[in-house]
Amino acid sequence: MSTKGVGLMTPVVGSDDGTQYHKDFTLSITQALGDQLAKALEKLGRAPLDDDSIKLLKEKPGVYQLYLNGKFVYVGKADKSLPVRLRNHLDKISGRRNISLDEMAFSCLYVAEDFSALAPEQLLITHHKGKGDIPWNNNGFGNKDPGRQRDSTVLKRNHFDVLFPIDLDRPIKGLRAGETTLQELLETIKSGLPYNFRYGKSAEFKARSVDVPSADMTADEVFQLVSAEIPAKWQVTALMGYVIMYDDSPNTYRSAWRYYRTGQRVNVVPEAEPAGDIEVDPPTADD
Repeated sequence: MSTKGVGLMTPVVGSDDGTQYHKDFTLSITQALGDQLAKALEKLGRAPLDDDSIKLLKEKPGVYQLYLNGKFVYVGKADKSLPVRLRNHLDKISGRRNISLDEMAFSCLYVAEDFSALAPEQLLITHHKGKGDIPWNNNGFGNKDPGRQRDSTVLKRNHFDVLFPIDLDRPIKGLRAGETTLQELLETIKSGLPYNFRYGKSAEFKARSVDVPSADMTADEVFQLVSAEIPAKWQVTALMGYVIMYDDSPNTYRSAWRYYRTGQRVNVVPEAEPAGDIEVDPPTADD
């Protein structure tokens, strides 16, 4: 019997059941995509995180990286518009202490809409996981308003809001001097600050008249004014990352660093837990 061609039938792989002609094969396509995305971003230059740079971008979905003083700190995605998402970050950072927009830069890649379904942000996070070069992806930077149930949470010392708390000395955009209603003033505050201001509702606010002495008032000054106009059981509370106003005085919040009650400002020392893993909200689409 001829042995010609027998070599082609020689078993070369095995399986768990002892046979030599079938075996599982795994190809990590997602890892390959993540590696390619990371490599493409590494080849890009960096632009200042400012309006001039952002306005040159196309209104397309994509992924981006942020840098603080040249150090890679965050990777994110924009499901609809890179300019919108990056402006959100620009606004957020502009309203924080201990950091300046002059220190920030970014790079970005446009991706097709069908590719967005593969979660390119998560591919990049997985690629960089364990390297320590995306610290802001693990400290709450990308989170939006966590909601009322999180107001009493004690933050860890490496949380973005602890490292870079909100700036209450910042003027409020759109503020006008003169008489207005308390409801209109609250709406102006909410739209004119680069951080969130969440407050309870009351029919009294629509009827209450307030005199705003200057259009150049800081958030701190305006919150003192507001606290003098709201009912005594209400208070304004400055947490590390946002401001709230509810009818819960004299309730205290462990992460608060300033209260406004009956026209007075009360400074307190916020609590903070040791640095460690932070519970981060899942990524959300850009607005």
